[in-house]
Amino acid sequence: METKDKLFSDMKIVLADAEDLLKAAASTSGERAAELREKALISLRRAKEAVQDAQAAVVEKSKAAARATDDYVHDHPWRAVGIAAAVGFLVGLMMNRR
Repeated sequence: METKDKLFSDMKIVLADAEDLLKAAASTSGERAAELREKALISLRRAKEAVQDAQAAVVEKSKAAARATDDYVHDHPWRAVGIAAAVGFLVGLMMNRR
């Protein structure tokens, strides 16, 4: 959770910096404008890489959770059936109240 919050914070900073650089590039011309646009593109590439890294981490954690669940169900099939039935019953009760 802490990593997610840091990622979002970093993304906001990078996007704000890129926005500022693009605004500055729009008000200038020539070589300075090209330089500012290049800095903005670099910032956006970094943001994209950070998002891709976070996505890879989430996918890996999801796969690990799925493997653990699969192992548990294979090791304890009747417990898994009981848990699924209980969850289904509770969801049914909650849906019936609405």
